[in-house]
Amino acid sequence: MFAFVAFAALMTPQAAAQEQPVEPYKIDPTNAGAAPFAGDGMARAFGGQDGISRIVDRFVTANFADRRIGEIFMNQDEVRLRRVLFEQFCYILNAGCTYTGRDMRAAHKDMGVQQGDMNRLVENLQAAMQAERVPFAAQNRFLAKLAPMRRDVVER
Repeated sequence: MFAFVAFAALMTPQAAAQEQPVEPYKIDPTNAGAAPFAGDGMARAFGGQDGISRIVDRFVTANFADRRIGEIFMNQDEVRLRRVLFEQFCYILNAGCTYTGRDMRAAHKDMGVQQGDMNRLVENLQAAMQAERVPFAAQNRFLAKLAPMRRDVVER
């Protein structure tokens, strides 16, 4: 039983002031797009919540600065993006988080993401994981979990 909730009501006053409001949506952990890994091995491979946070920070920074895909991110709420990506990664890696964001199709609607954009995004994520020294096998397992989301993100 999940309720429809305006996102700002879930946030701390400080964080709420920084994020742009969004239309109400149903909060449901399945919105993360993938079920969490079993056990804590993947969370440990990613350095726990601290490591995941550093990966998300590098990843988001790289995407906004990337001359090939930065335009897609130009009008996005960077504060919200960092938060929901952290929640999503942390939830999927089974590092003790709940995902409160929208489902992948709704979150990426009308962004015009193409296959090449998605490929570049994955490259940026791989670079962020490598910088955090996530083992290659763990990177591949995580990317395999994320890969099916492509159909909900790529529009053309």
